[in-house]
Amino acid sequence: MESNRQQSLFDYLEKKEGSDRPRVAETQLAALEEACRTCNLCTLRSGCRQVVFGDGSPRARLMLVGEGPGADEDRLGKPFIGAAGKLLDRILEAAGLNRDELYITNVVKCRPPRNRLPDTDEVARCLPHLKEQIRLIDPPLIVCLGALATRTMIGSKDTLTRLRGRWYEIEGRRYMPTFHPAALLRDSSKKRPVWEDFKEIAFCYQQITSGG
Repeated sequence: MESNRQQSLFDYLEKKEGSDRPRVAETQLAALEEACRTCNLCTLRSGCRQVVFGDGSPRARLMLVGEGPGADEDRLGKPFIGAAGKLLDRILEAAGLNRDELYITNVVKCRPPRNRLPDTDEVARCLPHLKEQIRLIDPPLIVCLGALATRTMIGSKDTLTRLRGRWYEIEGRRYMPTFHPAALLRDSSKKRPVWEDFKEIAFCYQQITSGG
């Protein structure tokens, strides 16, 4: 009888811990954001206005990862809100994806000077923050927006043109590389491939969220 009571207690505690896990993850995510705001591991922080940590649901099943904040993002503290962000919003809406249900961030959290790509050292020093975001949010699907995000997350040195449009499974997650929205603003021929990619992303997302 005593052993049965102990097992019942263990079962209760395990269920309680499981039910508290999302709330604990949200608390840890807030703590990580605060740590990022005081980070000075590279020189980017001294040259930008603020840290652009991320935006969206901390329980998102789909995460989008870009390269780094631009001028508008640095000014307002939110990722993907400039011209490229507005285009991304239109793509998400057309694909039936609700931005509020997703999580959007960048490889580096501080704006590089003149919107240049982050260099190797800057990426390496900021990458632990991104990896911890992924661990806490725990999304099964991640979209890599642009070549730098793709190299960082997938590790392949192949061109983005060759890599895009396919899922790559790494440590239990599925990664989809595609062109960055800013590239579409420079080259309209990339719009069709990105649209095809997001149709596939939306299909897999609907399967996951519907339990299929």
